Amino acid sequence: MKRITSLLAFTIIILSMKQSAAQNVSGKQTAAVLNHIAVYVTNLDKSAAFYEGLFNLPKMEEPFKDGKHVWLSLGPAGQLHLIKGAQAGVHYDKNEHLCFSVSSITAFIAKLDKEKIEYANWPGTAKAPTIRPDGVKQIYFQDPDGHWLEVNDQQ
Repeated sequence: MKRITSLLAFTIIILSMKQSAAQNVSGKQTAAVLNHIAVYVTNLDKSAAFYEGLFNLPKMEEPFKDGKHVWLSLGPAGQLHLIKGAQAGVHYDKNEHLCFSVSSITAFIAKLDKEKIEYANWPGTAKAPTIRPDGVKQIYFQDPDGHWLEVNDQQ
């Protein structure tokens, strides 16, 4: 009886290995997961303070320890890597932006107002949110280097 149980367990293991290999050969692999977003900045300290303070992103241990990187946690979404060395005065298009969701757009707008950070809706009307067809409110503004950011209340 013990031998039959062992043989059955061995057969199940072999069959599951074949099935796993067949899935890999057929191209049915799990979807990739975002690891990090890298943002090239001119002033590392200023940008780190901006993202840490405005979005409450916790700083992570930075493995390079070269003074040119700051890593911030985005929770399960991954990490934000700020990298020193960008040239000043680069123009960025609003269509290329990072988006953060917050529980209260009203509270976030109050934070922007307190920090004197200008924001607008998608067409560019100052201090006004865009309301998408699904009811989500969103605003747009730029980080210290001019990278566009969206904040919305999608939960």
